[in-house]
Amino acid sequence: MKVFIDPPNSLILFDLIERFGHEPLSTMAALQERVDNIEIDMPPMNVTLDDVIKGLKYAGIEVPSGIRGRLAVWGPLIEEADAAVVMEGAPFSFGCVGCERSNLMVKYLLQRRNIPVLYVTYPEDEEQGKLVVAKVKEFLQGLDKKEAN
Repeated sequence: MKVFIDPPNSLILFDLIERFGHEPLSTMAALQERVDNIEIDMPPMNVTLDDVIKGLKYAGIEVPSGIRGRLAVWGPLIEEADAAVVMEGAPFSFGCVGCERSNLMVKYLLQRRNIPVLYVTYPEDEEQGKLVVAKVKEFLQGLDKKEAN
């Protein structure tokens, strides 16, 4: 199954999803396509007209361009997702958590999709880290059972 991760550039969540046999949907993969695209002069800094149009699908014109830009990349990933894992309470150095409005929009879009979503809290110590890994594993194994039925 395809699992959206939030923050979308979290290497930790990416690795966990992949280790348990699912396809992580992340910013890194979406931006890789832009970096490899010869038509864009300075990837991934340039935006195309398609990006602007995609961003408007998820947020109105009055929403700041940074939010629309993020949603132009993340929105299609959310639409493609069968499930999601969201890390809450992470420090600013953990993935892209600096824009709270983008984070709220991501959670709203996930809610609208009505897909299974696991919310976990950023671990503060090793014991909590083990619990997060166990919760993610249990969630993903539950997805496997749903897919089998």
